[in-house]
Amino acid sequence: MVSGASTDIRHAAEDLTIFAVRLLQAAGMEAVMADTVAHVLVEGDLLGHDTHGLALLASYVRELEQGSMARVGEAQVLSDRGAALAWDGCRLPGPWLVMNGINALMPRAREYGSATLVIRRSHHIACLASYLLRATSAGFMIVLSCSDPAVASVAPHGGRRAVFTPNPIAAGIPTSGTPFLVDISASIKTNGMTNRLHKAGMMYEEDCLLDGEGRPSRDPAVLAADPPGTILPLGGLAGGHKGFGLALLIEALTGGLSGHGRADPAEGWGANVFLSLYDPEAFGGGDAFLRQMDWVAEACRSNPPRPGVTRVRMPGDRGLALREEQIRQGIALHPAIPPALSECAQRYGLEFPDAHRG
Repeated sequence: MVSGASTDIRHAAEDLTIFAVRLLQAAGMEAVMADTVAHVLVEGDLLGHDTHGLALLASYVRELEQGSMARVGEAQVLSDRGAALAWDGCRLPGPWLVMNGINALMPRAREYGSATLVIRRSHHIACLASYLLRATSAGFMIVLSCSDPAVASVAPHGGRRAVFTPNPIAAGIPTSGTPFLVDISASIKTNGMTNRLHKAGMMYEEDCLLDGEGRPSRDPAVLAADPPGTILPLGGLAGGHKGFGLALLIEALTGGLSGHGRADPAEGWGANVFLSLYDPEAFGGGDAFLRQMDWVAEACRSNPPRPGVTRVRMPGDRGLALREEQIRQGIALHPAIPPALSECAQRYGLEFPDAHRG
C-alpha cells in the first residue's frame, strides 16, 4: 500500500502521464523532455515512492515558471574518454538528463565493460528507483547517485549544523527473475517525507532528527526552526558514522568527480549526478553473474523470518509487485497530490484526470 494513499481511489497511469506531459508543455518544456519527465515521475508513483513521483510535478512547473529549470537545450560535454564522461547539465530537467545518460552509456558499457557519466548542474532528478529497470531490463547493473549542493539538511555524525542533503544512492541488479532495486539514502529520513509530515503537523515515530541545539527530536518542524535542526545520518545517534561515510562517498562521486559542488555558489534546487553501468559479460560472464545473484536471492527469500515478519523480501520486491498492481488497477495517489496538481493545472486551463474506484 502506498503510504497515506487510499487504495479505493485510483487514477489510470496513462491518464496521469498524459496530464503531466500537457502540464509541463504548457509551462514551456520542450515536448520530448516533457514526455521523459512525465514518465519518470509516474514511474516513481507506480513503484510506491509517492514523495518523489507526481508530488514533485507542481514544484517542477514552478521552477519552469521562475526560469530556474531550463525548458530547452542540450547538455554540454565537458569530457569524453570513451568509458568516462562528464556533462554540464545546464539546469535542464534531471529526468531527461539521466535517461539520456543511460542511453549514452549503454553502447559504451557493452564495448568497455563499464561506463560512467557524471553530470553537474542538473536540475532535480526525481526518484532514483524510476531509472533502474531501464538498465536491468537490458542486462546491465546500474549504480546511480546524486547530491544537491544548494541544499543542506543533514549534519555530519557528531555535529548539529547541516552540510549534506540525504544523498541517495540506488542500484539495479539483474537476476533470472525480478531484479534487485536498491534505493536508499545516507540519512535516516528524506527531505520529501519530512516536509510532508511537517505540513500535516505529524511526528516521526522515533528520534531521527536533531533540533537546532543538537537534541534528538521526532518533530519535522525543527528543520524550519531558528536555528534549524537537521536529519540524522543513516545509523542514527549510535551508528551515524556509517551514514556519514556514505554521504562523503556520494559527495566525492557526484560533486567531486563532476568538479562542481558545495564549494561553489548555489544556483538553486538541483543535482550533481553519478551514473555507472556494468556489463556482467565483460567480467565473470553474464550467466555466472545471474547464478550468483539467484543464489543470494533464494538464500534471502527462504530465510526464516524473525518474529513479527511474514517473510524476507529482496529490495524491489514490494515496489515491483505494487507496480504491476497499479498498472492494472490504477495508481493510488497520496491525497495531497491531486488538489495541488488541480490548482497548478487551472493556471493553464487544464484539468486533473478523473479518479475511479479501485
